[in-house]
Amino acid sequence: MTGESIRQPSAASGGPGLPDRKGPLDGIRVIETATLFAGPLAATHLGDFGADIVKIEHPRRPDAARGHGASKDGVGLWWKTIGRNKRMATLDLSQPDGQRLLLRLAENADVLIENFRPGTLERWNLAPERLHAVNPALVIARVTAFGQFGPYAHQPGFGSIAEAMSGFAAVTGEPDGPPTLPPFGLADGITAIATAFAITAALRERERERDRERDRTGPGQVIDMAIIEPMLAMLGGQITAYDQLGFVQPRLGNRSANNAPRNVYRSRDGHWLAVSTSSQSIAERVVTLVGRADLVAQPWFATGRGRAEHADELDAVVGSWIAARDAADVARAFDEAQASVGPVYDAQGIVADPQFAALGTITTVDDDELGPLRMQNVLFRMSQTPGAIRWAGRPHGADTDTVLAELGCDADEIAALRAKGVV
Repeated sequence: MTGESIRQPSAASGGPGLPDRKGPLDGIRVIETATLFAGPLAATHLGDFGADIVKIEHPRRPDAARGHGASKDGVGLWWKTIGRNKRMATLDLSQPDGQRLLLRLAENADVLIENFRPGTLERWNLAPERLHAVNPALVIARVTAFGQFGPYAHQPGFGSIAEAMSGFAAVTGEPDGPPTLPPFGLADGITAIATAFAITAALRERERERDRERDRTGPGQVIDMAIIEPMLAMLGGQITAYDQLGFVQPRLGNRSANNAPRNVYRSRDGHWLAVSTSSQSIAERVVTLVGRADLVAQPWFATGRGRAEHADELDAVVGSWIAARDAADVARAFDEAQASVGPVYDAQGIVADPQFAALGTITTVDDDELGPLRMQNVLFRMSQTPGAIRWAGRPHGADTDTVLAELGCDADEIAALRAKGVV
């Protein structure tokens, strides 16, 4: 089966509330009360695979993510991706009527995602205990910078703080330069994937318990997700190396402490190319390709660590070979040698690349506000129940009346709630 045959269309034709494609999470309802990136992106991933996402925003203070990044005609472009496949409703959760309505939503929901500072839900009389009183099967994902307890739990924090505290920034950057933070929400993005995984694991456990106990009412559980932790989990064996050897990894720029050659090199026509040689066989093919097969016989070449200790020499031979050739010729030669090279892309390169095109990685979504627009597709391909982007991020409160009507609120009640500022 080819990749093309299992990639879903760019977008299903159903509008909000009317999806015409069933994904593996079809039938799962998620209440998202989170803002900015980590929590909302977790909900985005769940929505991409069929979950019904009802996003709750404050009536007068929309999610700040709507204003992040570039905009067109006053519409945030990043928001179109973050907010896709979600129905948009408003509730002031600090008001009793807002709390009452959220509890009514929770009665028939499977998941609630929140990222308020610890203690906020409790202050609003929406603690997990109260949520579980109305729905014992509810999975509650609490996403914060530092977790629900500990000396920093009360502090505000964002992904950049996690990137710093997790050890990522300390090892990123040039050896003689400062620690470097990524220019995008890396920690939030990794946390979002981890949160989506945690939620699906909790839903699987709930299903298993129901099968075992024949209990259709539980068990729900609370997920405590601290943004500082998934980022740290990505850093490999650094903690164990420090524990056992006292070794602290330094900043190495684009090099690796574990293998060489591994760097970015500039071609004759000015393009940057990344070379990686994590396996021994690839390293041997690269140095043979660039005319230095004699290096393979050196004792130090037999291990990644040994090659890393000779990175200057290896960078010189690989870099000079690439610098004497155009990027297309380098890519062709590496392909013929079955060695690993890749272009350093910006957004323009990504949307033009034939491999991304073959995978359907970038898709076009028809949007009511902006018309056709391109964005990243769902995370992965599934042969039987693929994900789909049914619509892009919608305006603030666009689906409030529909969501409240599903709770039994009539037009007069909705108007009264709006007059009181609850919605």
